[in-house]
Amino acid sequence: MGNLLKVLTCTDLEQEPNFFLDFENAQPTDAEREVWEQVDVVLKDAKGILDELQAYKGAGQEIREAIQNPNDERLQEQAWAAVVPLVGRLKKFYEFSQRLEAALHSLLGALTSETYDDPTQHLEREQALAKQFAEILHFTLRFDELKMTNPAIQNDFSYYRRTLSRMRINNVPAECENEVNNELANRISLFYADATPMLKALSDGTTKFVSENKNLPIENTTDCLSTMASVCKVMLETPEYRSRFASEETVSFCLRVMVGVIILYDYVHPVGAFAKSSKIDMKGCIKVLKDQPPNSVEGLLNALR
Repeated sequence: MGNLLKVLTCTDLEQEPNFFLDFENAQPTDAEREVWEQVDVVLKDAKGILDELQAYKGAGQEIREAIQNPNDERLQEQAWAAVVPLVGRLKKFYEFSQRLEAALHSLLGALTSETYDDPTQHLEREQALAKQFAEILHFTLRFDELKMTNPAIQNDFSYYRRTLSRMRINNVPAECENEVNNELANRISLFYADATPMLKALSDGTTKFVSENKNLPIENTTDCLSTMASVCKVMLETPEYRSRFASEETVSFCLRVMVGVIILYDYVHPVGAFAKSSKIDMKGCIKVLKDQPPNSVEGLLNALR
């Protein structure tokens, strides 16, 4: 427990958990290792996914030229040749969302189990798993921020589906359909149609976890989420904790995680995060966000709105 610093006392009103969750250095204990290793395999690919998404330029020019010159076969072929590899990349992102959802299930299973009496004990004693949960949320909000600012993604995929449909009507063979057939294309299209697709996938995954684990009270999951939000808020607003961050990037990491768990809580809890009975101090969390430089948190405030 050397990495926990209990220097504050909980208020009677809030009963907020006050401990330092080491997002920078937490290492798995023997008890955590099996789940940690499963999730680590997925998280190792997360940075590459973000890098690929950030570098995604789209085939806008080729598509425009093909649409403006519908009888020019050469331009149609150029647009198709440009779009097909991009669709392969979009499929990869979609498949990663499914891997991420499975990793989240593993973490929720560990962090909501009956091993400890309450979520505070789970997060204190299973810091490496809590850190992985935080990394998934951080990745999710970052992915969605990048997706929202890149209209090429939906434009490319819409063009792919229209062209595939036309090829099918004209009985033109499309080799790429072996990779992204019509059924899969429908699922991928629904994924990207959402403003925040990765967060929607995690939210649906969390709801599914609750419904599939009827032996676990729903409070085990919602209390885990509300506790994580409180821990992030307390670390951000408490100088003794905040001074322990080795990197300023940990502040933005903590902010993203706080917003991510609030949104998950809102999806899963029967009355949501903004109700009076919510265990999340929404006013306090919003104050923490508004105390940051405005340009650094506008996206997070929009996500909460």
